[in-house]
Parts: sequence; C-alpha cells; structure tokens
Amino acid sequence: MTMGASAGATAASSYAAAVAQAIKASGAIVQVQATDFEMLVRKAEQPLVVHATGGVFTKHHQYLMGYKGLVFFTKSQAPVNFSLKVEIIEARRIWIPG
Repeated sequence: MTMGASAGATAASSYAAAVAQAIKASGAIVQVQATDFEMLVRKAEQPLVVHATGGVFTKHHQYLMGYKGLVFFTKSQAPVNFSLKVEIIEARRIWIPG
C-alpha cells in the first residue's frame, strides 16, 4: 500500500468512526414528510424548530424538532409555515449523520 493509499484509508476509517459517534450522540432521528412534521409541531406545547436552507442546484428547507424524546427531521422544497407560538432557530446548516 502506498503512503497516499494508507492516508486515504486512515481518513476513511476516521470519518466512519466520527459518523458512528455522531449517531450515538444524537440518538434516533426520524425522517417524516413535511405534513407529518407540521402535525407534530402543532401537537407540541412549546415547539422549538431548527431551520436551515440547503441545496446546490435546487434550494430546499430542512427542519428539526424534538418531540417526546425523539428528534424529527423533514426536508421540503417550499418553506413550512408555522404559527406564532413556534420558536424557530435559524441554523447555517443541518447535518444528519449516516
């Protein structure tokens, strides 16, 4: 194995370990449709939603929120409209491990 190949293998191994650690730290992340996400937000007493936009060629909106011990995630082309009781945190980026 060449030095470059060895370094690449080490980097890939480090990345895999980092992803595994992120999954352990974050717990279960449940991906749902945007309509289901809106329903969960309406059910929450004090909803806190994290929002970020992404996409290289097509812009999309990503949302995260905790509900009853789980983290829910959705991605949609159009922004989701929430009621005024929803606290929204604008994030630069949302990264989901895996």
